[in-house]
Amino acid sequence: MKARQKRFLFILVALAAVAVASVLVVKALRSNITYFYSPSQVVAGEAPADQPFRIGGMVVRDSLQRDPNSVRVRFLVTDNAEQFEVVYDGILPDLFSEGQGAVARGRLENGVFVAEEVLAKHDESYMPPEVADAMKPGEYQAP
Repeated sequence: MKARQKRFLFILVALAAVAVASVLVVKALRSNITYFYSPSQVVAGEAPADQPFRIGGMVVRDSLQRDPNSVRVRFLVTDNAEQFEVVYDGILPDLFSEGQGAVARGRLENGVFVAEEVLAKHDESYMPPEVADAMKPGEYQAP
């Protein structure tokens, strides 16, 4: 094999390796992405039924129901236009409370959002950016 042929073969192998690596990276990133949807978008059917996603909004006052025999809780989240039920099997964050912002990650099951993780705001004035964007302007009132 001549030097020119060896260089050409090396370049082809290198390009093939870069292409395979790029495909693997893109595939891994796509499988780990979780998009954010507001309760209005979920009610409208815009959220994927077969993939995990995040839902967020304000926790509706007097909607928190705790199962006395387990750590399962049910609550409603709202964007001031629609409400959606969330079920979570686990211990809620310390800062979680009704009337406050929350974001849950999980998936839809039988018309209910089953959360794998629930995140709560971290201080009195903070609201997750996704929740703030989903809320209608001028309708958010701090408790």
